[in-house]
Amino acid sequence: MTLAHHHEHSDRPLLDRLEEYYDAVPRSVARAEDFGPLTLFVREGHGWPFYGRPALGRQGPAVTAADVHRVRARQRELGLPESFEWVAETTPALRRAAEEAGLTVHEHPLMVLDANAPSPAPAVGDGVSVRMVGPDDAGLAGAVATPFIAFGEPGTGVGSAGPEALAATERALTDDGTVGRIASRLRAGLTALAVATENGTPLCAGQHQPVGRVSEVVGVGTLPAARRRGLGLAVTAALVADARARGITTVFLSAGDEPTARIYARAGFRRVATALIAEPAE
Repeated sequence: MTLAHHHEHSDRPLLDRLEEYYDAVPRSVARAEDFGPLTLFVREGHGWPFYGRPALGRQGPAVTAADVHRVRARQRELGLPESFEWVAETTPALRRAAEEAGLTVHEHPLMVLDANAPSPAPAVGDGVSVRMVGPDDAGLAGAVATPFIAFGEPGTGVGSAGPEALAATERALTDDGTVGRIASRLRAGLTALAVATENGTPLCAGQHQPVGRVSEVVGVGTLPAARRRGLGLAVTAALVADARARGITTVFLSAGDEPTARIYARAGFRRVATALIAEPAE
């Protein structure tokens, strides 16, 4: 369910800042192709592919299904996922256009850290430590691999995959260059990475990605066998503390679902809008 309109006006400057951020983040590693009311970001080199989204600051006719079809055709031509990401309250016409173009739209709570929220200090069990990970940290590959395993078994419930799944995933992500790319982003200040470990084994990790005074918390994932221990909240708290230490004033995230949003609310995040992702039905 999208947010009631009475929130929309008071948060408009905030949503405008987020639009600038969403437009800026891909540009460090992708080229932007112009499709009128839409922009398609195309990654240069290896890594997660990007998506289409509303063109920043564009005035004029609302986006239509024909606009979406044009971007999808280009995505198919390039062998990219036919996906689009946007904020419901900022670009309301895109949902109907995406659905008319045959895409399925998924809703995610968009949450911003309350500027006055105290830094959360969640409790984790004895033997668990949380730290920021540098580009030369011996634990870098493990911190990168942990969320990959987590997102292979999504949700908040306890699952089966545990530390024994790490070694193979670390090797694969090292061999395909993912670990090296993240090390480069850490050195450049484009990404910050936090990990929670127990007896040296990574159990949960996540990132934030600063651009100017804004940063998004992304990819916080806990090994399924280690869920329900407050580790995601602990990693998020470390990321928030790091962002604030860097002088970042707006920290935000998209929660996967409502139960996840309730967890982030305990860390001082409040829901301000609805992030939408459109993609072909499976």
